[in-house]
Amino acid sequence: MSKTPVVFIHGLWIHATAWQPWIDLFAEHGYAPSAPGWPGDADTVEGTRADPDRLNGVGIEQICRHYADHIEALGTKPVVVGHSFGGLIAQELLANGFAVAGVAIDPAPIKGVKILPFSQLRAGFPVLGNPANKGRTVSLTAKQFRYGFGNAVTPEESDALHEAWTIPGPGRPLFEDATANFVRNSPAAVDTHSAVRGPLLLVSGTEDHTVPSSVTQAVHRLYADNSSSVTEYREFEGRGHSLTIDSGWRDVADATLEWLTSKGLEAEQPSADVS
Repeated sequence: MSKTPVVFIHGLWIHATAWQPWIDLFAEHGYAPSAPGWPGDADTVEGTRADPDRLNGVGIEQICRHYADHIEALGTKPVVVGHSFGGLIAQELLANGFAVAGVAIDPAPIKGVKILPFSQLRAGFPVLGNPANKGRTVSLTAKQFRYGFGNAVTPEESDALHEAWTIPGPGRPLFEDATANFVRNSPAAVDTHSAVRGPLLLVSGTEDHTVPSSVTQAVHRLYADNSSSVTEYREFEGRGHSLTIDSGWRDVADATLEWLTSKGLEAEQPSADVS
């Protein structure tokens, strides 16, 4: 028997170290968690802020390959848990056989989602409003963060989260996602129809501005005709895009642990090689 690995994947603008409370909790429950950053991230928030150009031009395909390499080095297929763009990456990894299960929390929309709520458009405007941002990194102001992430918590908590965890984010993934339905081989495409994979849980907050619950529900519907694989949806009332890092993070983490147990993915599993 070996500990089941869990790989946490952050999204745009949030550093990987924001997963630390989740890492501690999952380790307490017997899992083997890790939270590698995106290619170009420094080890700390401060280091990433100090050298944002390392993230210039980093796109979805490069991020996926980065996490696939990390998983292959583990020697055992993990559970992948991603937030925002990390949720899109988690779905890609699961569909391509790099994980035994996936949890996508407020996931960036995959190719095939046709709706574009106004709040999502507004949240992405700091990047998408300038085409030159495709090749460079962009930081969010405290006000922009409060709209996109912290709208369901107090302004004081939102500002504290912004100060503690935000980093510059590459613009390229947002542009790739925004044009996914118009590009034949979009890196935001996920095989929702025929991939034989482990179970997937999609999670949304009802007050999310960056990835509204209607968008995550639309993602869920794309999986509807895949009868060979399990896809489930869970909604958290009154929660926004900061639900993995704000004061209510434990509710989402506990629900994730409970779901993994319900799918037979307890902390210890027989050892298996990554194929």
